[in-house]
Amino acid sequence: MKIVGISGSPRKNGNTSYLVKEALKAAEEKGFKTEFISLSGLELNPCIACDMCKKEDSCIIVDDINEIMEKIEAADGLILGSPVYFGGVSAQTKTIIDRSRPLRSGFKLKYKVAAAISSGASRNGGQETTIRQIHDFFLIQSMIVVGDSEPSAHYGGTGQGKSPEDTKTDAFGIETSRNTGKRVAEVLNMLKRQ
Repeated sequence: MKIVGISGSPRKNGNTSYLVKEALKAAEEKGFKTEFISLSGLELNPCIACDMCKKEDSCIIVDDINEIMEKIEAADGLILGSPVYFGGVSAQTKTIIDRSRPLRSGFKLKYKVAAAISSGASRNGGQETTIRQIHDFFLIQSMIVVGDSEPSAHYGGTGQGKSPEDTKTDAFGIETSRNTGKRVAEVLNMLKRQ
């Protein structure tokens, strides 16, 4: 089984990327294949509400999102991370969410296990509201939403860092992100036994 981790940060090697990679490492330790995708530097165009995806069952905009959607659909689990931008997700993350509409046709993501990670400039800097926005996306796609596992057991991975690489010394952010990756792996293993 495979888990895809996506960093919705415009910074290629910033705090969010680091924490998503930590979550994926924890899933790998549980025997899962993983793939990391950074949205930094990719061509990501916003939804233009043309409704062609209702007719074509795919998006007609030609950019890097279509390949990402294929990888999300093929995966068993998804870890989506975003930095906090004014209490919510980054523009890059929101573009992925909005452009996922073709995957909702026939609920192609139903029963995939999904978790969120967020990093902000201060400890209580909007990480939970950002994660809630990502969870809303998962729920609307009919996915199985999980948070991080014990001993922290919160909404997901929550990191703190003002400058790139600050989360490398954020023990709490690393712990909650690793616990998030473990939780996705644990739930996928439980579903596999069913």
